[in-house]
Amino acid sequence: MNQGLAADLEQVRRRISRACERSGRDPGEVKLVAVSKTHPADTIREAIAAGCRVFGENKVQEAEGKIVEVGRQAAEWHLIGHLQSNKARKAVQLFDVIHSLDSVELATRLERICKEEDRATLPVLIQVDLAGEETKSGISETGLPELVDYLKTCERLKLVGLMILPPLNELPEATRHYFQRLRRIRDEYASQHLFAEGRGELSMGMSHDFEVAIEEGATIVRVGTAIFGDRR
Repeated sequence: MNQGLAADLEQVRRRISRACERSGRDPGEVKLVAVSKTHPADTIREAIAAGCRVFGENKVQEAEGKIVEVGRQAAEWHLIGHLQSNKARKAVQLFDVIHSLDSVELATRLERICKEEDRATLPVLIQVDLAGEETKSGISETGLPELVDYLKTCERLKLVGLMILPPLNELPEATRHYFQRLRRIRDEYASQHLFAEGRGELSMGMSHDFEVAIEEGATIVRVGTAIFGDRR
């Protein structure tokens, strides 16, 4: 086992527990997605040996080889990066959860492919762009209701939560208000019973700000650098 990786992973888990304690939450409410993008299959195997069971990948093409090498059933695989429509079929085949649904068009394609591939259910989170950044994916807050309404009609796609990638800022506090806004949106949809799993997941927070995200209600945090070190 890679002792350095195991130690970093344990440190992240301690930070999650402390953030939960500060906000009166149960650490069991927070799922850690180890962001393995740019890291090879051997590193993922080391993380599995250290106790990681959920991995996040940004690109379908990069993830495919690693998932095949490590094993589709060896871990839970989440797509956290932008999904191009021409990679939708492979994403349906490879991933357990997709965090980055951002349009009715993509949802329509995924629903059709799930039927063609005989996949009974595909859990999805909608990526919401609250900052209006042209360089990032995500649906606007005003466009969100149309996508949610479409997902109500789907047989295979199951809306399980919302995701955000706020503007990059080295100061964790600078992202807090984005997390607060997404939580309020989630709470409103949850009150209408629009999530397949009840409460509605909140996928928010990365290595530099996941503690703030947990304080604001994150149920999934996506942590890469703090576990694996800098990208290769």
